Amino acid sequence: EEHLVESGGGLVQPGESLRLSCATSGFQFSRFAMSWFRQAPGKGREWVSSIASDDGSTYYRDSVKGRFTISRDNAKNTAYLQMNSLKTEDTAMYYCTTGSDCYLGSYCGAPRGQGTQVTVSS
Repeated sequence: EEHLVESGGGLVQPGESLRLSCATSGFQFSRFAMSWFRQAPGKGREWVSSIASDDGSTYYRDSVKGRFTISRDNAKNTAYLQMNSLKTEDTAMYYCTTGSDCYLGSYCGAPRGQGTQVTVSS
């Protein structure tokens, strides 16, 4: 059974950084693309970033380009999202997902993990 556990969120001030982790189990991690999406209160799910399984190509929504970096460690079955220069508008619950779900901004299904809360506030 596929299992995803997000962590690393927190309360930070604008301009600060956080590194989110997505620990996985129950599937062959290296064979699947990974994506991050977020959901703020009262808003829909918003794709943030994806990383391919084969060549590790990375993709970002325009509003986070140059600030966020997605990566993966296939040996640890874990994906990461390094978030720098955080802005108040980045405040949301962040989730990771696998495969075609939410990939490159496609439809994001229901969260598979519990998510990790990122709050950016002065």
